[in-house]
Amino acid sequence: MKTMKSLMKIGLSLALSLFLFSNAKVKEKQVKTEDSKVSWKAYKVTGDHYGSVKLKEGAFKFSGKELIGGEFTMDMTSISTEDITGEYKDKLDGHLKSDDFFAVEKFKTSTIKFNKVTKEGNAYNVEANLTIKGVTKPVNFKLNFNNNIATAKLKVDRTKYDIKYGSASFFDGLKDKAIYDEFDIDVEIHF
Repeated sequence: MKTMKSLMKIGLSLALSLFLFSNAKVKEKQVKTEDSKVSWKAYKVTGDHYGSVKLKEGAFKFSGKELIGGEFTMDMTSISTEDITGEYKDKLDGHLKSDDFFAVEKFKTSTIKFNKVTKEGNAYNVEANLTIKGVTKPVNFKLNFNNNIATAKLKVDRTKYDIKYGSASFFDGLKDKAIYDEFDIDVEIHF
């Protein structure tokens, strides 16, 4: 009985040591939201619009110096156009926040969570889940690091997230009022 208790103590101590040692290597680095930037660009038959959305919070996870994960939240109530000013800007910003697009009253945030990270040279290939308007879909992108700045470019099909307004894929006869389904997201994350 005494030997059994001793073995259990040793086993428990070993398991606890391994757990603490393995978790001690994982380091989470919070992003500097005030320095980071998330930009978007959307296209229509007659041109394009671009703007930004604020990063609310986020962190990268590292094992030693290697990236192993990340999770970020965007404040969709902050979505804003930057290519126009005045009355037209106010109208477009309001429309982007409406149910036709991002429905920010109901869906105040969008998130991206890394599922798998693979190092490729000086960059990382990331497989992640992007959630917009409560809809989660997989996305893939390349993430580059330079000192404490990470950059990435994503191409997103808005119709997969129930944003169908002005889409020629769903509505006939739009002609020059059609808005293309894909839009670009460029991120620059400081940490």
